[in-house]
Amino acid sequence: MISLRSILALSLGLPIIAVRATQYSLVKQYAGAHFFDGWDFYGNYDNLTNGDAIFVTASQAASQRLAFVNSAGNAIMKVDNKTNVVFNDKRNTVRISSKDRFAVGSVWIADMLHVPYGCSVWPAFWSQALDWPTGGEIDTFEAVNMESNSQISLHTVPGCTVVNAVQTSTLVNTTDCSFLANQNSGCAVGNPDPNSYGAAFAATGGGVFVTEFAETGISLRLTRPPTSVWFFSRGNVPNSLQGNASSVDTSSLGKPVANYPTGGCNVDRFFQPQKLIFDITLCGDFAGNPQTFAQTCSGFCYQDYVIGSPSNYDNAYFEVRSVRIFGTSPSVDITPGSSGASQDATSVLWLGLTGLSATLLFLLAL
Repeated sequence: MISLRSILALSLGLPIIAVRATQYSLVKQYAGAHFFDGWDFYGNYDNLTNGDAIFVTASQAASQRLAFVNSAGNAIMKVDNKTNVVFNDKRNTVRISSKDRFAVGSVWIADMLHVPYGCSVWPAFWSQALDWPTGGEIDTFEAVNMESNSQISLHTVPGCTVVNAVQTSTLVNTTDCSFLANQNSGCAVGNPDPNSYGAAFAATGGGVFVTEFAETGISLRLTRPPTSVWFFSRGNVPNSLQGNASSVDTSSLGKPVANYPTGGCNVDRFFQPQKLIFDITLCGDFAGNPQTFAQTCSGFCYQDYVIGSPSNYDNAYFEVRSVRIFGTSPSVDITPGSSGASQDATSVLWLGLTGLSATLLFLLAL
């Protein structure tokens, strides 16, 4: 994962290819007073991305008011902005994973009013399979520090590449999605919308992110088919995504921000059912990278922020209206599923390995 400022703005010059759309019906939603009933709390320090953070348990999150449903009925997930953390300690924050997993043929739509931002802050809304990297990872929303834009990416085993993408973004870092390439930056696409992160996101009323996990590929809009991702800032959210619609037709959403066609990355080969994740870590491999940090923040990530004034984290919170899952059939919702620190052991192993050792273990696993 890399800084958006290091992403080169490249015009791909690729032919326009029609994207087949599918009608999806509502199969699951997380909203209102029972939002957190469908999620597991990580309950461990950040042993995944080396963040200076402790992901609290559900009981700790409740007692410390780090995860709750506010008076407007929206889910809040936040970094501790009350405690003076002493040197060598980490700051409390939240990571939750959906109990259910969602298979190919699903669309997840996240309506958010606020996303975490600030120096040292590294928030994400993403998904991964229980077996990482074999089962793949989809990063719908990710950003760091005081960057002005968010980014989208996939992370897979070797062999998945981006070919003939039909998307609005020209901010393309690399077309190789392998976790072994480019320091596991993935095939990242910068979201060109200046309202996709930070104070601008909040000031414009947030927005809607749409991720289509389809047989023809992956699409993301901050509200599309192949795997695609769309983003719509609040004033641009289509009528079809407003209210409590029981179905969604991705053909009505226009061209996605990011598009990952199956021509270069067969979804059935590189992806398994995904659990959804919200997390906010601090510093770590991305936000705390000295070159990345210095691009938008001054001082030192840990010393000046994590153990600095708690008020550094007054804006480090998610406010989520809902996460709604649509599918081609009810069977895309795989339950019961379970997640937590113990089930991320495979991820910890892979993330702790680089270069030749990781390559050898990957080959042995085939």
